[in-house]
Amino acid sequence: MSFQPVIPISGLAGWALLNRTKARQEASFNATPRLARDEAHLRATLPKLRSVQDLVEDRRLLRVALGAFGLQDDLDNRAFIRKIVEDGTTERGALANRLADKRYLAFARAFEYLTRPSATPPERQVDQILSQYRTREFEIAIGTQDQTLRLAMSLQRELPQLAENYSSDSARWFALLGNPPLREIVQTTLGLPVEFGKLDIDTQVTRMRRAAEKRFGTSDIQQLSQPDALSALTRRFLVMAELRETQISLSGAATALVLLQDARR
Repeated sequence: MSFQPVIPISGLAGWALLNRTKARQEASFNATPRLARDEAHLRATLPKLRSVQDLVEDRRLLRVALGAFGLQDDLDNRAFIRKIVEDGTTERGALANRLADKRYLAFARAFEYLTRPSATPPERQVDQILSQYRTREFEIAIGTQDQTLRLAMSLQRELPQLAENYSSDSARWFALLGNPPLREIVQTTLGLPVEFGKLDIDTQVTRMRRAAEKRFGTSDIQQLSQPDALSALTRRFLVMAELRETQISLSGAATALVLLQDARR
């Protein structure tokens, strides 16, 4: 049995429908045979890992582990993933610390115990990895029907985590820019152009904070991650994303019209 999300409408109306039906749809998704097989394999093999090599050589296990951190596209980059973990996270020059995308840092932290002589997994690691994997896989399934709603779900999950994981607001903003989905969401929400990404990182942070202050009355990510503010931010993202898609459609229609007129001359 495969899972087909029920997303008949998009935008704010689609978001409202998804929130009303999410628990039921997520339960159906988690009951699919593929998820059951992934869970059984994870529970059987993860506690037995003794090295980074063990992790990267088990393709199914690595797929689930990477998927738990939103890094499923790196499944075939085994040497790269091995380097990420083996470098650890304590040294400033470690690869995970040097990469802008901090999902790799989170992955390295979760599995750096495999670099120690006594490779003992953290308590409840299996349940944590499985929970993260299920959540992200459900979001991917929603994204097959509506990518904007997938991003909205990602925002609801990741912004509070980011606010909790960093000690200063500046660090949170830099981490946000290092998280591709969050970056796209906030850039869309604040109406910043695609060219914005070409600016140096300090200028991007400054302009984003200024735009957030103007739009939401605060640039403090801890405040923006509170339920009411997060809800307002999510609604704004959905509206801006829909507006962007409308503009793209109109632009495409206008271009097609011009080409048709030229063809008739």
